[in-house]
Amino acid sequence: MNRAGNPTISDVAARAGVSVPTVSRVLTGAARVSPAKRELVEAAIADLGYRPSAAARALVSRKPQTIAIIAGNTSRYGYAETIRGIEIAARAEGYTVMITVVESADEVDQAIEATLTQPLAGVAVLKFDPPGVAALGKIPPHLPVVALSGVREPNTAQAVLDEAAAADELTEYLLGLGHATVHHVRVPPSRKVDGRTTGWRRALRRAGADIPPLIDATWDPKSGIPIGRALAADPAVTAVFCGNDEIAMGVMRGITEAGLRVPDDISVAGFDDNPLAELWSPPLTTARQDFATLGRRGFQLLLNAVNGTDDRRHSTERPKLILRESTAAPHPGRRAAA
Repeated sequence: MNRAGNPTISDVAARAGVSVPTVSRVLTGAARVSPAKRELVEAAIADLGYRPSAAARALVSRKPQTIAIIAGNTSRYGYAETIRGIEIAARAEGYTVMITVVESADEVDQAIEATLTQPLAGVAVLKFDPPGVAALGKIPPHLPVVALSGVREPNTAQAVLDEAAAADELTEYLLGLGHATVHHVRVPPSRKVDGRTTGWRRALRRAGADIPPLIDATWDPKSGIPIGRALAADPAVTAVFCGNDEIAMGVMRGITEAGLRVPDDISVAGFDDNPLAELWSPPLTTARQDFATLGRRGFQLLLNAVNGTDDRRHSTERPKLILRESTAAPHPGRRAAA
């Protein structure tokens, strides 16, 4: 450590057993780092209490050192992990973070007005829901802004998780197991149609499969339970793709309460790879979305805009298909033949 006893980035690198550039890449999201190295670096940061001097940076630059995050929720898994990624990267660059929660479109104007009373370097908007979409359109043009979501927004700097491609791959996988079609339980979309629904529908069309009516759930995992019971009552249902893992868990609970088994009678897949997904019974097939890295990538785009160092306006990553025991081929002679 330095003479003042404050840990430096070199101390973090030494504690983690990695190079200084690796620590920098983890903190800023400027390039990909293996999950194992990222865990080592984040553990070292926590152990040492590493925190760059924002005050010193501000004195030198004379620029605002606060990044505003506007989000529709902070407790759901994807939101919380994305915010964590932004905060870690921002802290590494000497910025502080303020979070404004906008729970409905009616609150957007008031929330934006309150946020803009602070001297801001830039704004990151989590565009996962209608309030986020509405907030993005209210940011003054003079402020650097980045959107973070699963569907690319035209004319806006944006870090994206390509949900449509991942949903397409997941649906294609279920069809490849021998299911005649795949039913879709949708979480509330940010716009009329979200990327997960788009990818699901695209895969079914390409395969020439029937496209069942959409089934809408709320964000409450319990809303999946009655949906699961209803799906269990329909003998034509053999595979279900849910908009997130929590809803999938509710659907699986409803199917089980109806006296059927997953995946013996109905295969169920989720989306996001919530930490509980692999602990559920049976463990849940899903698409892994790296929300923390999404936050880091988004902050890097925003930092580039703030500093005028890079004209890149988009960063896209595709979620990874994770195969577990909740999906299987339809059982001969059971629901597949109904």
